[in-house]
Amino acid sequence: MVVSTPSVLPIASPSSSARKNRRRITRKGSKLAKISTKNVDEDHEMNDAEASTSNVTDQLIEVDNQGEDDEILIDGDLLETTAAPAFPALAPGAGATRLKSETRRIPIPPHRMTPIKKDWINIFGPLTEILGLQVRMNVQRRCVEIRTSKETKDIGALQKGADFVKAYALGFDVKDAIALLRLDDLYLDSFEIKDVKTLQGDHLSRAIGRIAGQDGKTKFTIENASRTRIVLADTKIHIMGSFQNIKIARDAIVSLILGSPPGKVYAGLRTVSSRMRQRAL
Repeated sequence: MVVSTPSVLPIASPSSSARKNRRRITRKGSKLAKISTKNVDEDHEMNDAEASTSNVTDQLIEVDNQGEDDEILIDGDLLETTAAPAFPALAPGAGATRLKSETRRIPIPPHRMTPIKKDWINIFGPLTEILGLQVRMNVQRRCVEIRTSKETKDIGALQKGADFVKAYALGFDVKDAIALLRLDDLYLDSFEIKDVKTLQGDHLSRAIGRIAGQDGKTKFTIENASRTRIVLADTKIHIMGSFQNIKIARDAIVSLILGSPPGKVYAGLRTVSSRMRQRAL
């Protein structure tokens, strides 16, 4: 009789590798637990910060709303209390304010002292009667002094008077210069021949002769065609007229200085004068 004994399996002992794996797992678990706790703490801190900022913003919004309400209330109070101002009617002469006394001194060249002494009556008459200015001639300083007075009504009277005396000092006739007092769109323009072209000696003399012409014929033609007045004082040229007319006369004189023949300049002036007549019609 054969007796069979049960086979007993040997108990497997844990190896060193398994023990190492368990240690690693436990270490990782502890690290994860620490990280999770840190994240939870950070979340709590963020929630607290957000709550604090929301409280601050709510307080600021409440303050702004209170300020706006105060402003609205203030504006409403002003609108209710204020009314349109009522001023009494002005008298007919109340608008005329008294001008402050101003003085202007116009120098006179030495070669114009004798003519201004001869025409002094014709010079100070329009200044005192038309503009209401006070005028005197200072012989020692060689100048004419003008100033405003109680009879001066126009604000630009002093400037008009100074332009009138300056025009006479430049060489214009009294009858031509008095137009500056009566009209508002008249101006003075001055330039020299060397500003256009540098000429010397006989070339400069011939340029002045071309501008003047024989017996002043060319100068008179330019004046009549452009409705201006021209004064030739050596190498200086003075023009009086309106802005557009001064430009026409200056272009004609510049072309003569540059050497254009007078016949060509006359033809250009004829076309310009015909256009001016058509515009006037």
